Amino acid sequence: MKELHHLRSEGDLNISPARSSWQAEYIDESTRSVLDEDARYFLHQSLSTPCLNVLQGCDGSFLEDLQGNRILDFHGNSVHQVGFGHPRVISAIKRQLDDLPFCTRRYTNRPAIELARELTTLAPDPLNKILFAPGGTSAIGIALKLARMATGRFKTLSMWDSFHGASLDAISVGGEAIFRKDAGPLLPGTEHVPPPDSRHCPWDCAGSCKLKCAEYINYVLEKEGDVCAVIAETVRSIPYFPPKDYWRIVREACDRHGALLILDEIPHCLGRTGRMFTFEHYDVVPDMVVIGKGLGGGVFPLAALLAREDLDCAPDRALGHYTHEKNPVACAAGLATLEVIRDERLVERSHELGTRALSMLDEIKSRHPSVSDVRGKGLLLGVELIDPATESS
Repeated sequence: MKELHHLRSEGDLNISPARSSWQAEYIDESTRSVLDEDARYFLHQSLSTPCLNVLQGCDGSFLEDLQGNRILDFHGNSVHQVGFGHPRVISAIKRQLDDLPFCTRRYTNRPAIELARELTTLAPDPLNKILFAPGGTSAIGIALKLARMATGRFKTLSMWDSFHGASLDAISVGGEAIFRKDAGPLLPGTEHVPPPDSRHCPWDCAGSCKLKCAEYINYVLEKEGDVCAVIAETVRSIPYFPPKDYWRIVREACDRHGALLILDEIPHCLGRTGRMFTFEHYDVVPDMVVIGKGLGGGVFPLAALLAREDLDCAPDRALGHYTHEKNPVACAAGLATLEVIRDERLVERSHELGTRALSMLDEIKSRHPSVSDVRGKGLLLGVELIDPATESS
């Protein structure tokens, strides 16, 4: 396994012996034949094909495989803020399919406008302008283009080990080797700094962040002098949570050096952390925030870029112009999702359940030496495991 260590990511590697061992024990011949057919037709890539298992159903927080096993899904690819197949989302989709299933480019539609209005109402000022995209990676690309046009610069500053999508521009600002390896040359000017991870810190913070990583961002911005944007996940989905003052220091550094602050909240916006927007925990407002994943109700691929109103500065150029940018069915799903989050008080529920769960995890940590750390905000929770003999995670 040591030869795969540099390719570690948030997901399990399907090229690891652990994957093969699990399948040999738990997958039957019928499922294996379907997996083999899948592997025959799809290009192979780590984290995906060949696949782990075959699903035949999903409902709420559960998945069901071909063998009838119901699996409680703690991950959900970060799309199930309202659960899989929420009846209000499915109903909204069915109604919209009967009314207007597609909106061709250069036209608009009411669901798209209503969803844009709702999101900009939920977001703090001055995040009053929006563009939709068919996925988070595409929305990140829009943000990068807009930052270049707004500042006249092209350099970016982002984090090692970060993930912003799988396209060439997104992996250029991203920091995971499994996406970047052998993919170069990447975008020029994509500088990287260490993430705010005090447990694995190059400044030897040893689990208690001294904010050297935030101060280093100011140092790099000053030395580079012409960075258009700092782009980062507000919190790492693994998860890692910066201390309270981290984003204040970075926000002030961006303002001092003329760089925009772009926060990627694609996996955990819409209440997962106990606040609608994750940056609300840090008392800052970015110049742009990118959201997605669960925005389409766990059914439709849908993402959005929310930007400062004064960044509406490129009327003569195409920032996105995606074929499904204002897909009315996806937007209807998004509207229903926001209604469910509001009516079922899911943001408050995430905070309440997360507080209780973190307390229970802390109690488990006190009893088990293999649990080195537990952390969370709302229901974005993480448990770090180690081998007590070697103390390696």
